[in-house]
Amino acid sequence: MIYDLIIIGGGPAGAGAAVYSARKRLNTLFITSEFGGQSVVSEQIYNWIGTVSISGNELAQSFKKHVLANSTNTDPKSTLTVKEGARVNSIIKQENIFKIKTDTNEEFETKTILIATGSQRRKLEAKNADRLEHKGLTYCATCDGPLFDGADVVVIGGGNAGFESASQLLAYCNSVTILNRSDKFRADEITVEKVLQNPKVKAVKNAEILEILGDKFVEGIVYKDTLTNKNITLKVTGIFVEIGQIPNTEFIKDIVPLDALGRVKIDPWTQKTETSGIWSAGDCTNILYHQNNIATGDAVRALEDIYVTLKTK
Repeated sequence: MIYDLIIIGGGPAGAGAAVYSARKRLNTLFITSEFGGQSVVSEQIYNWIGTVSISGNELAQSFKKHVLANSTNTDPKSTLTVKEGARVNSIIKQENIFKIKTDTNEEFETKTILIATGSQRRKLEAKNADRLEHKGLTYCATCDGPLFDGADVVVIGGGNAGFESASQLLAYCNSVTILNRSDKFRADEITVEKVLQNPKVKAVKNAEILEILGDKFVEGIVYKDTLTNKNITLKVTGIFVEIGQIPNTEFIKDIVPLDALGRVKIDPWTQKTETSGIWSAGDCTNILYHQNNIATGDAVRALEDIYVTLKTK
């Protein structure tokens, strides 16, 4: 069988595209190792439109329920087949057909592909960082900022994401300290100046993070001033890590052009990649902003363009 479309990835982008594909009756195979994407580990999500509050696990289950409701699992007339628990290892293009291989030793053929594999947060390497993740240490100010109302918090990272997170947190927090590893901020100068004008914000350079303090919840952070070699302790109850993202694109680097950060290069008008027949959406792409709602919208845009391509061109 040659599918019209294979969707790779089970986060908000992949799930959104799968539902739209099913509604349009494209002969589609949906492949994902699991549903949910990055948000699956979040205790509560407050910015998923239409839902006041939902846990990451609940959101993942809602994605799964919605996709399966439109698949051959529940509707014999459906053209959407769901394959959960598999990862794509490689994609090979032969003329106008793509051959996809998975880690379950299966091969599939398709006319078009939507890559929606997302990304993963670059994790903080410091003592107790893994143990206190989601216990005061978080990787999303947009998602978790309201939980730290009136708190003293730290943002780790001196890029635009770090300063933008600090700016968001000012709406809730008593104080925000930005810790930057080097002696220069990577954020735009205008952004740095604007954020640091707020008296509630302090920025520290040459800070090497050593340890996160706390038993059941974050109580502080220890960093080394690399200029003086002195260890400094800050009492904070919230830590927001913004040290970059790692796109899940290793398996497509030989078939789809990536940017310097490993993200899929797309045309934002259509979500097309530079490889004919392949589209991409969500956090694995080189768009400016990454959020669940944005990923879903981008995937729907891609699906609309895929449908037009398959049916009219």
